[in-house]
Amino acid sequence: MRANGQTGLSDRRCEAKDKKLFRNRSLIVASNRGPVKIVHDDDGTIQFMRGGGGLVTALAGLADQLDISWIAAADSFEDAAWGSGRVPMEYGSEMQVKFISPADDAYDGYYNVISNPLLWFLQHTMWDFPRAPTIDHETWLAWDKGYVTVNQCFGEAIAAAIESCTGKPLVMLQDYQLYLAPKFIRDAVSQEKKYTLTHFVHIPWPGPEDWRMLPERMRSAILESLLCVDLIGFQTRGDALNFIRTCESFLHESKVKFNKGSVVYNGKITYIRDFPISINVDALHEIAESIEVAQYRTSFEDRFGEYRLIVRVDRTEPSKNIVRGFQAFDEMLTLHPEHLEKVMFLAILVPSRMEVHEYQDYLDELMAAAGRVNVKHGTSEWEPVRVLVGENYQRAVAALQIYDVLLVNSINDGMNLVAKEGPTVNRRYGVLILSETTGAHQQLNVGASVISPCDVYGTAQALHEALNMPAEERKERAKRLVETIEREDIERWLCWQLEAVASLKL
Repeated sequence: MRANGQTGLSDRRCEAKDKKLFRNRSLIVASNRGPVKIVHDDDGTIQFMRGGGGLVTALAGLADQLDISWIAAADSFEDAAWGSGRVPMEYGSEMQVKFISPADDAYDGYYNVISNPLLWFLQHTMWDFPRAPTIDHETWLAWDKGYVTVNQCFGEAIAAAIESCTGKPLVMLQDYQLYLAPKFIRDAVSQEKKYTLTHFVHIPWPGPEDWRMLPERMRSAILESLLCVDLIGFQTRGDALNFIRTCESFLHESKVKFNKGSVVYNGKITYIRDFPISINVDALHEIAESIEVAQYRTSFEDRFGEYRLIVRVDRTEPSKNIVRGFQAFDEMLTLHPEHLEKVMFLAILVPSRMEVHEYQDYLDELMAAAGRVNVKHGTSEWEPVRVLVGENYQRAVAALQIYDVLLVNSINDGMNLVAKEGPTVNRRYGVLILSETTGAHQQLNVGASVISPCDVYGTAQALHEALNMPAEERKERAKRLVETIEREDIERWLCWQLEAVASLKL
């Protein structure tokens, strides 16, 4: 069940593109967030503000070769009012974009109750099961009237797009918000219409022991819908294996084949593969060389230049394990006082899902943890931990350029792209300390210092060892990381999937 990306390919060439295997196929992408946001100038002129994320970047590069349609939920009144149409992309190409507009209460249940936090916390193994979640009547309403309803809206819109296509379209569904969409698509599209249905899950997939905590009706609906797909992609081999184990545990009529990476259910075969997602290396280098990033870098060097620098860049969510990172820094300073007044910990944090109270509580908790380190070890001249909160990508890139140590100690991450962005732009041969429970570990353990996310003492020792690592070893590790990241970039991730569709003759 090895991904195409694990077969020893050493270049970034996409076989599917080179052979023009998809020139006569339309591509339909569906995700909760769209590739653009609609904004208006002061004079009322419509402008298309391109969304972030690697998927948009990867597909923009194919828009001149493929007929691409993207279906997403409206994120604003302007999105909903605009509805659908052609959107300009790079290189003079265009993409068809359609926004669906569910009712506000339906979307709230779908997104803020079921997708986040119920499924997100479950799949990141973040629930404290003796206390949470409590699946009460309100949760079930959010499932039936929210998650099911919005997925049906997506399914119907995607089905209409499939029916309107000439030839055999390829449909690529994205992530945990759309688990029920495949079943609605299969029910709505006429049996005569030929198409290929794929689904990529960007977050971890835990084992059946975690899925057992979800009510049977929810769990079965998710699994049975996903097995309407032709090809399911996960970030890691472990996630892919866990999905097959989950099907084996709960769908007793299914026939699983671990060696072939497939599940047969209701007479239909679904293939399961891992496709580790990555970054757009060229685009990141372009940002890193910008004037704005240089200004932030100069500011950091003026303020922190006399110190060795530990950096982390994260969203403020519990799965990122930020509190234990500060605790490990505290322990390092306690056990190795030679680092006092010589090292600083710079945390660049982006607020995340602040409408969810678990995330609000975690922000308070991590700020308190940073404050305790500063009170315990700080002096009038030295603040051990500096926390900067806000969404500013250029500032984050500047910090990544100058770290001596980059700490990525997530409890559970589908991938964690910071672990790939950091080595790509870093100028100091900085050391990457990486949790073994991140998806990035599968590719980057060749050069990272690997830790267990709950081991505060082990993380403290890893920080100490990284700060004292010989220059030649630091350089060699950094080189291995960069080579891996550049070889297996975001375009390669997309091509692995296209090549799998072609090789499986889907």
